[in-house]
Amino acid sequence: MTERKLEGLKVILTGGSKGIGVHYAGALIDAGAQVAILDVADGAELASQLNASQQRDAARAFHVDVSDEAQVKTVVDDVISWIGDVDVLINNAAVFATLGDAKVTDIESALWDKVMAVNVRGPFLMVKHVAPLMIAKGRGKIVNISSGSAYKGLPFMSHYVTSKGAMLGFTRALARELGAHNINVNTLAPGLILSDSISANQEHLDTNRDRVVASRALKRDGFPEDLLGGLIFLCSSESDFMTGQTLLIDGGSVNI
Repeated sequence: MTERKLEGLKVILTGGSKGIGVHYAGALIDAGAQVAILDVADGAELASQLNASQQRDAARAFHVDVSDEAQVKTVVDDVISWIGDVDVLINNAAVFATLGDAKVTDIESALWDKVMAVNVRGPFLMVKHVAPLMIAKGRGKIVNISSGSAYKGLPFMSHYVTSKGAMLGFTRALARELGAHNINVNTLAPGLILSDSISANQEHLDTNRDRVVASRALKRDGFPEDLLGGLIFLCSSESDFMTGQTLLIDGGSVNI
């Protein structure tokens, strides 16, 4: 039986209805948390399955575009109406799996702006409207999701890599600003992970998969399950004296 390191914690997980987010949601609930699954995709069936497996009111799905401040404010209020509090915020929602490879000279400005709106403005808006709840009680955990590509660079994905580099700076600034309120802010940075979503993007896999595996100290593909221990650690009391840091889980591809 999974050790319940998050027993009783109230968690907001953005981008929890698809891809790696589905695995995050399951791991958080297995660890004892209640999880509000926020996504533009419909997460109702996932929440129902998780509740049935746990035989408790463990998950609820909320529809939101995290780049829209009015929607973010409303959904945070809705989450509070359900579980009454937020102990952990995980900023996972991002545009990535659907992106095709593109030269920087060929990326349309509208697509660049969309990636930045979801991947950068989204986490900012979530923190803007959740942090006051944590400040009021003098504790909390914020986990921003970046990427190993922010350290290595990734050709033909400059919009995505730039957005994930922004998460590293955002984490460091927040850690300094919110530390006085006993709020931990850290980053989880996965390498290339074979989730259902990215596995459907054959172009990206054809370009990057073999090269990424060759760059790793551990010569294998990464899977969502490889990230779960790190995520639970960053959400739990075990990381209480850690803030402003990045936990890289990429098989040793990035060597810093």
